[in-house]
Amino acid sequence: MSDSQYTPPTVWAWVKSSGGRFANINRPIAGSTHEKDLPIGRHPMQLYSLGTPNGVKVTVMLEELLALGHSGAEYDAWLIRISEGDQFGSGFVAANPNSKIPALIDRSGPEPVRVFESGAILLYLAEKFDALLPAAGADRAACLSWLFWQMGSAPYLGGGFGHFYAYAPTKIEYAIDRFTMEVKRQLDVLDRHLAEHEYMAGSAYTIADIAIWPWYGALAKGLLYGGGEFLQVQDYRHVQRWTDAIAARPAVKRGRMVNRLQGDPASQLHERHDASDFETRTQDKLAPG
Repeated sequence: MSDSQYTPPTVWAWVKSSGGRFANINRPIAGSTHEKDLPIGRHPMQLYSLGTPNGVKVTVMLEELLALGHSGAEYDAWLIRISEGDQFGSGFVAANPNSKIPALIDRSGPEPVRVFESGAILLYLAEKFDALLPAAGADRAACLSWLFWQMGSAPYLGGGFGHFYAYAPTKIEYAIDRFTMEVKRQLDVLDRHLAEHEYMAGSAYTIADIAIWPWYGALAKGLLYGGGEFLQVQDYRHVQRWTDAIAARPAVKRGRMVNRLQGDPASQLHERHDASDFETRTQDKLAPG
């Protein structure tokens, strides 16, 4: 039966795979599928993640905090291979019952604190270290507004446009058109705002930029879903200016490498346990044999 003839049943039942690239890990129930404890390193912050846009938010944040001199932000970044179902291990589900990366466990206090959802992790770290978040007033309100804008908007970009344009087993014109329209509207929202502001919350770089850049910065450079030409991303020149400025930050360059599994081997740091790993572990992957 074609999509145009499909009539939803009275009660939906999970009777077949949804198809597509991630069909093997999609299911309509929560909880763990197997027993597997999470590893624990020596640093206060234990991050369990993958170098997707949501994961990059947190590694960039931690690297920015370290660059500002906050030694308490030292972290171990452990790789969660979502294509292999690591997010359904019992230890990860205990850290994040929603079984999505990233998950952070702060072991700096007498009792571990678990934090999940990338936006919540950014806010938690900003408040803990009193950094990258305006203290009060209009600037703080702007920062939080754009942070939550990103959390609400990205599903249209990832689960909407990205899924139907790049990953769905069948190309559905209506779905692609619908989500393309919304993503271009979002890019226009950003472009108009950045025409009048250096950063998302004004003149200061904040967690709002850290949240938005891994998604919309990658999109602006044609690095997300291969949709750059399709979306004509070069037309959003203020987004391009902002994207380039953030990409040039040393902490952003480091954070983008952590838990990364794609691209140039020299740009991948599968796990991060010490600042020196950026030199030694990336070079190891390039060595013969």
